[in-house]
Amino acid sequence: MVPQEAEVISKIRRHIVPLLMLCYFAAYLDRVNLSFAALSMNEELGFSPAVFGAGAGIFFLGYVLFEVPSNLALRRFGARRWFARIMLTWGVLSLLFAFVRTAPQFMGLRFLLGVAEAGFFPGVMLFLTRWFPATHRARMIGAFAVAIPASAGIGAPLSGLLLNLHGVVGLSGWQWLFIIEAVPSLVLGVVLLRVLVDSPDKASWLDDAERQWLNTRLADERRALPPGNGHAGAWRALRNPRVWVLGFVYCGIVAANYGVTFFLPQIVRAFGASFTAVGFLSALPFVAAAIGVLWWGARSDRLRERRWHLMIPGIVAVLALIVAACTDYPPLRLAALTAGGFGAFANLPVFWALTPTLLAEAEAPAGIAVVSSIGNIAGFLAPYAVGVLKQATGTFAAGMLGLAAFVALTVIVAAVLLRADRAGGALASGAAH
Repeated sequence: MVPQEAEVISKIRRHIVPLLMLCYFAAYLDRVNLSFAALSMNEELGFSPAVFGAGAGIFFLGYVLFEVPSNLALRRFGARRWFARIMLTWGVLSLLFAFVRTAPQFMGLRFLLGVAEAGFFPGVMLFLTRWFPATHRARMIGAFAVAIPASAGIGAPLSGLLLNLHGVVGLSGWQWLFIIEAVPSLVLGVVLLRVLVDSPDKASWLDDAERQWLNTRLADERRALPPGNGHAGAWRALRNPRVWVLGFVYCGIVAANYGVTFFLPQIVRAFGASFTAVGFLSALPFVAAAIGVLWWGARSDRLRERRWHLMIPGIVAVLALIVAACTDYPPLRLAALTAGGFGAFANLPVFWALTPTLLAEAEAPAGIAVVSSIGNIAGFLAPYAVGVLKQATGTFAAGMLGLAAFVALTVIVAAVLLRADRAGGALASGAAH
């Protein structure tokens, strides 16, 4: 990497990535803090495992329905305004969960939360392609995506402690959890409006030579992509079989993540741990996940290899889920879930570094959103299935085995895709970024 390239990438990383990390940290925390609220909320409000699983998952129906329109709106209104809108509406809806009393209210708010947040993650994936050359994207996506396990890893102990506020000014601990953890999203929505820059051409912290180098490099890469043509690109993306196959592969990543995340505190609580201990023990899988996201994405960039870096974490997740399902010994189950945390997250930056290289420039906004939307269908189905199986069997074992079987299928599909597709073969050999 030439000195100019190193300096430009370093500047962009400092000005763009930390703010986006903080935003996704807050957003993801508000998405999954429900898993800790459930430790007391479910009993207080009379929610069964099936009702809780449906409520946890219905978020993704709203998310899926509005993800493509959101990504297209991002292109029209710009990242600064659109991301700020997402964070502000997200924060308000997150706070309102403190006042839920019935199952319809619970499910309705979860659906609206998905609508509000739709498009943020794929929008950031698109936004990063406007700033970083392809050879740097897995590391930058990994730096951004580490906010997912980091928010859960830090949020887990925090949420466990907040549950101990039960009774303060007449509110339950789970109500305090929703109120306090909504504040960062509201604050960051305002910060985005003041700080984020939509494109390199508007970045005052890049000089003319740096801006010209970056625009030239990105333009050269766009010319190397498959051809696309204007507004037809959105419809081309919807008709592109590769988009739908990638979406199915992403289903496996999402299922491995949310199928366990929403129930992890309940699994750990069954060990006989206190609220505070549940918070700290539940953080361990996300520590492993954070290490995986940062190290594995950087390793994929360094070796310029995507195929095995995409599949190996999925294989680890499958094996971990099987072990966790087949043992009742708490230390072994927690160790398996910790390994599963690595498997469920480490391939995330690799997947999102690979996906834009398979799409035409004009297809990218809709294509990335369609892939994300298809994958997030598993965000609804996986928690709901685990909740139903828990209610039917009394344990989480059947749900974890079901998740393992599904994730294994998506790993096989990924292997076939990357072996059969010539672009995938280039990626696997390191020739295409």
